Amino acid sequence: MTLSAAMALAAPASARAEDTEPAVVVNGTFSSPTVPADKTFTGGADGWTTAGGVASATRAAHPQGFQAATLGWNGNGIAISTRLRGIRANATVTLSWDDNPDTCVGSGNAKRAYTVSVAGDINPAGSFTSNTPTGRANWFLGRTYSFTATEDAPLVTFTSTDTDKPSCGALITNVAAKQTAPPLTPPQGGASSDPCSGDAKDNPQCKDLAADKEKIEKCPATDRNCLAGVAGDGKTEKDGIAKETQAVENFGKVPRDQNPNTAATDLCALPNALTADLRPGDAVVPPSDWWYC
Repeated sequence: MTLSAAMALAAPASARAEDTEPAVVVNGTFSSPTVPADKTFTGGADGWTTAGGVASATRAAHPQGFQAATLGWNGNGIAISTRLRGIRANATVTLSWDDNPDTCVGSGNAKRAYTVSVAGDINPAGSFTSNTPTGRANWFLGRTYSFTATEDAPLVTFTSTDTDKPSCGALITNVAAKQTAPPLTPPQGGASSDPCSGDAKDNPQCKDLAADKEKIEKCPATDRNCLAGVAGDGKTEKDGIAKETQAVENFGKVPRDQNPNTAATDLCALPNALTADLRPGDAVVPPSDWWYC
């Protein structure tokens, strides 16, 4: 083997860039539903699909006080799954969580075994085992599984593979995710984005659209002579403007030479009639002092 070949075999594979953008994991610490104070477990886990349930914070004994989902229930190993909302296809994702063998298994039992899987042939399932059972909490903090999303909101599933006491599956909690989102791409152009492409061109609406497009091409907005044939020469509008102009001019020619005093005198008939019978002393201020008449 040549030296260059040996160096090529010894060189490590290129590492993928670290995923740093947080992604939402619904109910990742399994705080809902809250296990009643007098219970150790309760069925279900909000935001997850499971045939099992969650362990109380006391039973889980997680260092941060979280409740935890179990991968064992009613004598069987089970699966629990959720969709990672806000993650688009082609994003790279790093899932993280904590696991624990639970207190129902001791040193005589095998480590709790399970897989983590996600859709897509490019994403082989990850196989994991818990820390050694000791009959008490023995959490491993910070398991990880990385994958490339092959669909929007990828479905992630934890599945027990225990053969030794499967009813006492691993506990998992503190599930989180980070991603590197794929770049946004503009809408694709061409015939694929044309609603009147292919067989659709024979639809009545598309035929009308094609006819209108042909008319526009023959008579562009920059062709004044062509547009005149459609819109007319504007004679009606021009005549209307001329009439308005003449009306304004005629209004300005109306004579306005009447004496204002004469006009005011014509208005005195009514007030004079109203005050004619007033005697001195009937009004504090005589009408002659506050009215022109």
